[in-house]
Amino acid sequence: MKIVVIGAGQVGSTVVEALHNEHDVTVVDLDEQRLSALAERYDAGVIVGNGASRRTLEEAGVRNAGLLIACTSRDEINIIAAIFSKKIAPATKTVVRTTNEEYLEIWHERELDFDLIVSSERETALAVSGLIGVPAARQTDVFADGQVQIVEFDVDGGQRVIGVPLREAEIPPDSKVASIIRGDSIVVPRGEEKIELGDRIIVIGSPEAAQAWSTIIAPAGRRVEDVVIYGAGRTGLATARVLAEQGIKVRIVEPSLERARTAAEELPDARVFQASGMDAEFIERENINKAQAAVFAMRDDAKNHYAATLVKLHGVPYTIAIVHDAHSVEVFERVGIDRAVNPRMITAEEIVRFAHDPRTQQVTMLEGNRFEILDITVRPESKLLGTPFRDLPRTGALIGAIVRESEAVFPHGDDVLLPGDRVIVFTESKRVSIVEQAL
Repeated sequence: MKIVVIGAGQVGSTVVEALHNEHDVTVVDLDEQRLSALAERYDAGVIVGNGASRRTLEEAGVRNAGLLIACTSRDEINIIAAIFSKKIAPATKTVVRTTNEEYLEIWHERELDFDLIVSSERETALAVSGLIGVPAARQTDVFADGQVQIVEFDVDGGQRVIGVPLREAEIPPDSKVASIIRGDSIVVPRGEEKIELGDRIIVIGSPEAAQAWSTIIAPAGRRVEDVVIYGAGRTGLATARVLAEQGIKVRIVEPSLERARTAAEELPDARVFQASGMDAEFIERENINKAQAAVFAMRDDAKNHYAATLVKLHGVPYTIAIVHDAHSVEVFERVGIDRAVNPRMITAEEIVRFAHDPRTQQVTMLEGNRFEILDITVRPESKLLGTPFRDLPRTGALIGAIVRESEAVFPHGDDVLLPGDRVIVFTESKRVSIVEQAL
């Protein structure tokens, strides 16, 4: 498929990395250095120009494109590029990135004629809430309206599963180990394989199974009910809303008087402090140190790092930082911040879904795009239909769940695929097209 990407920043480059092998990708940006770097690294065409220009879109080939992805950091450019694309080529699908949830609301009200709008703030808030729901998780996502959960764990505990053949291990029901990552190698989780201390594992299961795995990996973990959020910008407020909707007590720390007032008006049940929150006296006086978790959603990575380190030293057991520079994610986690979330990576994951087979409803990328989890509908002509799971060919892909008649089923050896089943399947990214063809 011909794909035009507007924007060569972190989101755009992540999208190109995920799509360039299977598609004809052209990238538009005003920054020649960014484009040169993409052209050198990937098999992608590049055009220096304004993506909100009809002439530039024509030059990029949008008239013959199957998909336009507008993902610059400026909402207005993305929206104008998508509007012009629809005028030039009405059949071309359009995906728009926004940093303002109001545009998402307008799109839901059908006031914007785009195929998808992705809100970085909303997607980040959902990612944070998923991590808070399963505190031992390194990364988590939900599929099938929350009936299926994908969880990635660092194995630093869990005697019930360590060193025991998987067929004998006390694995929570309604779950499967999709992959064992050991150093730079991948271990296919067959019955005789064992999970070892220091491994990283990817699990597919029910939300209850995800919680059970979290308890196994980190027995001291318990449900988080009290969260402090540093920063009342768009991402901080979006995260506060999502957590409050889940019945979690939220406190917000924001130095700006204007933003603190806005937060108090929009979230009347939350306690809002107009303060920097960066001194020990405040942390102790306001019992910030008694919170079960803290989220750092300020606009400056250095401030997020300092504040997270400070509250960690004062006793907050679980910290999540919103990291705007993707290269800093590993740095944050290595120096003691429990989890680091990069909004641009999360946004790119949601965008990439639209470039997959039309039967694919959701995509999650893991381990720096090394693996993907797909929610894909099985074709009536698939050769895998009717074959018991135990007899399916071993390809390195694993079907962790089936959604049949809107209900999630966690298959066993005797189960078979039926036409129209939605399957939640784990595979290496380089094998995605093979998996889609087989299903």
